[in-house]
Amino acid sequence: MTTKLGDWIQQQLPEDRLHLLRHQPSYFAKGGQVRRLVAWLTDFGFLEQKLEAVGINPLIDDYDLALPLVSKKEQRTLKLIQGALRLSAHILKQDKTQLLEQLWGRLLSCEIPDVQTMLETAKQGRGTAWFRPVFLNFPSPDGLLIRTLTGHHGDVDAVAISADGQIAISGSEDKTMKVWNLLRGEELHSLTGHKGWVNAVTITADGQIAVSGSSDNTLKVWDLAEGKELQTLTGHKDSVNAVAITADGQIVVSGSVDKTLKVWDLSRGEELHTLTGHNHWVTAVVISADGQIAVSGSRDTTLKVWDLARGKELHTLTGHDHWVLAVAITPDGQKAVSGSADRTLKVWDLSKGQELNSLAGQDNWVTAVVITPDGQCAVSCSDKTLKVWHLAGRQELQTLTGHNNAVLAVAITANGQIAVSGSADRTLKVWDLVEGQELHPLTVHSFWVGAVAISPDGQQAVSASGDSTLKLWDLATGSEVATLTGHDSSVDAVAITANGKIAISGSPDSTLKVWDLAKGQLLHSLTGHKGLVSAVAITPDGQKAVSGSSDKTLKVWDLARSQVLYTLTGHNSVVRVVAITPDGQKAVSGSDDKTLKVWDLTVRQELHSLTGHKGFVSAVAIAPDGQKAVSGSVDSTLKLWDLGRGEELQTLTGHNSWVRAVAITPDGKQAVSASSDETLKLWNLATGKELATFTGDGAMLSCAVAPDGVTVVAGDAGGWVHFLRLEGV
Repeated sequence: MTTKLGDWIQQQLPEDRLHLLRHQPSYFAKGGQVRRLVAWLTDFGFLEQKLEAVGINPLIDDYDLALPLVSKKEQRTLKLIQGALRLSAHILKQDKTQLLEQLWGRLLSCEIPDVQTMLETAKQGRGTAWFRPVFLNFPSPDGLLIRTLTGHHGDVDAVAISADGQIAISGSEDKTMKVWNLLRGEELHSLTGHKGWVNAVTITADGQIAVSGSSDNTLKVWDLAEGKELQTLTGHKDSVNAVAITADGQIVVSGSVDKTLKVWDLSRGEELHTLTGHNHWVTAVVISADGQIAVSGSRDTTLKVWDLARGKELHTLTGHDHWVLAVAITPDGQKAVSGSADRTLKVWDLSKGQELNSLAGQDNWVTAVVITPDGQCAVSCSDKTLKVWHLAGRQELQTLTGHNNAVLAVAITANGQIAVSGSADRTLKVWDLVEGQELHPLTVHSFWVGAVAISPDGQQAVSASGDSTLKLWDLATGSEVATLTGHDSSVDAVAITANGKIAISGSPDSTLKVWDLAKGQLLHSLTGHKGLVSAVAITPDGQKAVSGSSDKTLKVWDLARSQVLYTLTGHNSVVRVVAITPDGQKAVSGSDDKTLKVWDLTVRQELHSLTGHKGFVSAVAIAPDGQKAVSGSVDSTLKLWDLGRGEELQTLTGHNSWVRAVAITPDGKQAVSASSDETLKLWNLATGKELATFTGDGAMLSCAVAPDGVTVVAGDAGGWVHFLRLEGV
C-alpha cells in the first residue's frame, strides 16, 4: 500500500475491511467527524482500496457526503479529486490499476497543496513500474467535460435525454440502444432488436417510452423501465434517419431515405399521414412544443415546415447550399435553427418562412443541433467538437473538445445545464454547460497523431498528424515550438536526423518532405513513389533515407541531392513501416502482406523474409545492437526477431487490438508499444513479460523513447501528444 491509512485498512480482516470501505465515510459524516472524513478522501491509500474493493461510483459518491460540511476552500479540493475520478471512471471500471496514472494526468497542474501531497505520496509508494505523465495529459476536472460513457461497439449516431434529466438513451451503428443513468454514468439496459444501425432516438416526456429509427427501415417502441420492445412500426421503404415525438407522447414523426416523412399514432401503432415533397433523403425532423408543426431537413438542401394535423406543407426554407443534417425549434415555436454540410447554422422565422441570420465558424459539416430551454443559445456538433452559440448575438460562446472522432449527436437537459453528445469514437460524453471552464490544452492536434520522433539529444520531439501538419515540441516544457505545414494530406510518418537539425515526413500525398527544424521551414519535397508514403527512416550518418509506400516498394534516397538512389521490391502489398540498423547497413520493413523483410542496403537485396504474424505488420523497431527487432501487428501481438538468422525468438501478448507502434529503450532491454486498445505497454524483452500499462482516452497510435531511456512521447487518436516518464524501471 502507498499510505499509512491504506496499510491499516489492508491489515483488517476481509469482512471488516469491506465494511470500513463501504460505510466509514458515511459514519464520519453522520457523526460530524469532518476532519477525518476529509483526511480519508484525500488519502490515496483509501482511494486505491475503495476502488479495488467497492468500485468507482461508490468512491465518487463519498465526496458528496463531505461537500456540504466543509469550507469553500476544501470544497475546491474535494471537487477536483471527485471530478478527476468521474472523468476517469470509464477507464477505472476496466482497469483499476490505472488510478495513479489517471489522477496524475488530470490533476498535475493543480496547485492545491493537499492534492499535490496526495499525488507525491502515491508516487513514492508505487512499488511497480508505471508511466508517469510529465505534463497535463487528460481533460482537467476544471473543464466542461464531466464524464465519458463507454459500452457501444459502433458509432453513436443518436442520443436523447428524459425530461427529468435522469436518463439518457443512445443509438449506435452496433444495432443497439443503451439506457444510461446519467447522474452515475451507469448503463441500465442494452436494447436489442433492430437489424440495422440505430440512427435516431426520442423519449416521451415522462421518460417511460422511447422510439428508435433504424437502417432496417423500421421504428421500434421501447419500455425503458423494463428494457423491452413494445412494438415495431413498419411502412418506410428505406432507412429511418430521424424521429421526433410530441410533448404528449401521442404522435411520432419519422423521416427516411425514401424521401418521405410519416406521422404515426403511437398508442395504436398506426400510420396517420405520409408527408411528401422532399426530393432527397430526409435527414432530420423536430416537432414544436405545442405539437402543431414539424420541421424537416433533407439532403435536397431545404427544410420544410409541416402542419401535422392536416398533413400538409406550410413552407419550404431555402438558403443552405449543401445537405441539411440537423434542425431544432425554439421552445416558443417561433424559430428554428438548422445545421448543414455547408458548415453553417441558419436561424429561421417559421411563421414567415424566412431566414433570419446565419452562423459561420464550424470546421466541418454541422451534424446535430439543439436549443437551450430559454431559447437563447444553440449547441451544435461539427467534426470532433461541439460549439455553444448565442443566437441573438450570432457569436460563439464556448467550444467543447474531448471526442476523438466526429460528433454525430447531441441532447440537452430540460434545465439547460447538461449536454450529452454521441460520437464516431463510440463514446458518449457528458458536459457541464454552466460551471465548467473552456480550457485549451497545448498538447493537441486537431486530428489523430500517427507518428512521433524524438531528437537524438532528447531535447525536442516531432509529432505527425492526420490534420496534415507536424508539430515541434520542447520536451523540457511540453510546449509547442512550431507547426510545420506543407503536406496536402495526413502525415503518416516522421524521422529526425542524428544531428537533430532535419526531419523527414511521409504522407498519402505521395511525397516526403524535408524540414529545417531550427527554422521551422520546408526545405524541399522528395517525389517518386506512386502511392501514399507510409514509412520513413534515416541512416545514422544522415546521408540517406529509406521510405515505404502503398506502391509496394521501398526507396532509398540521397538526401544531399534529393533523388532516388534505388528501389527495393519484394513485398506484395503496402509497405507500412521501416527501420534502419544502427550501423546503417540493413533495413527492416513491414507490410500488409503480413511479412517483415530484412534488406542489405550495401548490396541492395533482400536477406530474409520474416513470417509469423497473422495480420499486416504495422510497427517495427531495431535494438541498439542491430541484432534484434520487435514488430507489431494488427493481430494484437508483438514479435521479437533475430535479424541475423531471420528467426522469431518470442511472441509478446497482452494487447487486445491492433499494435500501432513500437519503440525500444536505448539499453535494448525494454520496449514500449502503442495499441488501438487505448494502451501503451512496457515490455521486458528478455522475459517477454509486460511491466506496465498506461491507458488513454483513445487509441494509442504512436510512441517513441528518448535517449535517456525513461522519457516517452506518444500520440493518440484524439490528437493528444502525451509526454510520459517511466518510473520504477
